[in-house]
Amino acid sequence: MPTVAEAFHTALAWHEAGRLTEAEALYERILEVAPDHAGCWHRLGGLALQTGRPERAIALIGQAMALDDREPVYPNTLGNAWFARGRLDEAAAAYRQALALKPDYAGARYNLGNVLQAQGRPAAAVAAFEQVLAVWPDHAGTLNNLGAALLDLGQFDQAVARVRQALARQPDLVEALTTLGKGLQELGRLDEAVAQYRRVLRRHPDAAEAHSNLLMTLNYLADCPAAQLTAEHRRFGARMSRTCERPPHANSREPERRLKVGYVSGDFRDHVVGRFVEPLFEAHDRSRIAVHGYSDTRRPDAVTRRLRDQAAAWRDTAGLDSQALAGQIRADGIDILVDLAGHSAFNRLPVFARKPAPVQVTWLGYPATTGLAEIDYRLVDAVTDPVGIADPLACETLVRLEPGFLCYRAPAAPELGPPPVLANGFVTFGSFNNLNKTNGAVIALWAALLHRVPAARLWLKSRQLSCDSVRRALADAFAGHGIGGERLSLSGWTAATADHLDTYRHLDLALDPFPYNGTTTTCEALWMGVPVVTLAGDRHAARVGASLLGQLGLGELVAGDRAGYLDIAATLAGDPGRLARLRADLRDRMRAAPLCDAAGFAGRIEAAYREMWRRWCRAATSPPRSGGPGSGANPDQGDTKPP
Repeated sequence: MPTVAEAFHTALAWHEAGRLTEAEALYERILEVAPDHAGCWHRLGGLALQTGRPERAIALIGQAMALDDREPVYPNTLGNAWFARGRLDEAAAAYRQALALKPDYAGARYNLGNVLQAQGRPAAAVAAFEQVLAVWPDHAGTLNNLGAALLDLGQFDQAVARVRQALARQPDLVEALTTLGKGLQELGRLDEAVAQYRRVLRRHPDAAEAHSNLLMTLNYLADCPAAQLTAEHRRFGARMSRTCERPPHANSREPERRLKVGYVSGDFRDHVVGRFVEPLFEAHDRSRIAVHGYSDTRRPDAVTRRLRDQAAAWRDTAGLDSQALAGQIRADGIDILVDLAGHSAFNRLPVFARKPAPVQVTWLGYPATTGLAEIDYRLVDAVTDPVGIADPLACETLVRLEPGFLCYRAPAAPELGPPPVLANGFVTFGSFNNLNKTNGAVIALWAALLHRVPAARLWLKSRQLSCDSVRRALADAFAGHGIGGERLSLSGWTAATADHLDTYRHLDLALDPFPYNGTTTTCEALWMGVPVVTLAGDRHAARVGASLLGQLGLGELVAGDRAGYLDIAATLAGDPGRLARLRADLRDRMRAAPLCDAAGFAGRIEAAYREMWRRWCRAATSPPRSGGPGSGANPDQGDTKPP
């Protein structure tokens, strides 16, 4: 008969060897005879965390800490469990408890830095990681995470330098390889970022984050044809799909019953996604739709709370792995699952690849196909995605919501004054879009416009422009087209929404980038009385401006080619009276437009959901389809497509 110590030694050996089921059973048998064995409670909790059961881990490690409150490893592991559960405040408290017991505990300090970063406190995270490096100067993970925190602070050059240090120590660290791509992207070196993401995927073909980042970056490039962009997305979908199991669905096929509609996002907060989702949540018909929120939001705020209050059910899913979240969605019996992120940050496409709901939809957060056959539908409109032209560019079936695929919640904003040209004597063009959208072709066209309107100025405002090297590179790019720095105003982002909106009073006319148009920035400009000139292109991202302006009856501001773009902007710049009339009229136009009609939009999207659901119900008596977008291993999958 082995002693408790011998049995515990055996359990540890099995645990380290990956024999987890046997180790767990032995830990439990030890605790039956030695319930005061704190180390065994801790190890059992660690195993639960390792196997994706953070709630059980929290309870087990709590037992260890009740028996021994002087061991710093226990609260550190508890912090890991809270972090895995997405409970950041509790995780931070646990790591601080570990540090109180052992101030030089570098592992706990590293973990605390990660929590601080996730909480949106990058400056505090930087301080924590620098303390870790004083103990672990060659720790590649810390160097990479320090670089990521510096990226969040807008210190892009320093961030890239730290990530390169991480890669010098661990050349194949996938997280650092990916962070380097992000750093290059923030610096505006998009071609280098694309090359870096491709380098990651050659080494790590299943690196989903790097693959999503690659696809997002390709959207910014003027020289990436629409068909190539679709092909790149299909490659992502094929790679993702082959790794997932998709059991059949047990949802009741009643076509007219109340539907459980789940919305999945990491941005249920004061974020652009929130401005378009909140009016829909408020306007949903509760008798027909039960809204379920799956929130990966690690920094909840007042918007998060309002959205949660509008939902029939709400789950905080940050920290849940893809398999666990897919299982939760299945257990909740979701009928229609809606992706709000696409390939943007904090997306959950690996969950959608598991097909946890019988009908899956993507909307709002991304301007192209997801590439996933498991997502059945994509919500667009006939302007963003013309019938027959756009359909081959999507892996999903396109559902066109008319007259527009968006519903905007206009923020509180200052009153509108006259256009600044009346006081300045010159026109100020501007764009407050993500600077990644300002590619070489955009810079060339805007420089041509400034040559055509010699007295005009251009104001560009973006988060990236807080970085000195980015500002210098952009000024140099314009100088290469003969535009001096005296004609440019380059400013970084403004944290407060009111201050940001107030900056629009300095603009007479907003310029939409291409092929990736603005969305929120266009809505903001129009709400602030600033007309927007856009160039309608050959894909969704390049036609959002046309959709928004069309809903306001401003089709005359939509150009069909670059020459037309120049003509519209230059002509309007020479007509201060027209600028003044537009400034006085635009806010009322928006209030009256379908773009701001939440009730009407909710009715249209609910009708679309209902028809999707009816199709799935009808598929119960229809032979399964084969081939084409949406077909795959799951027998339910693909039957939601129109016959």
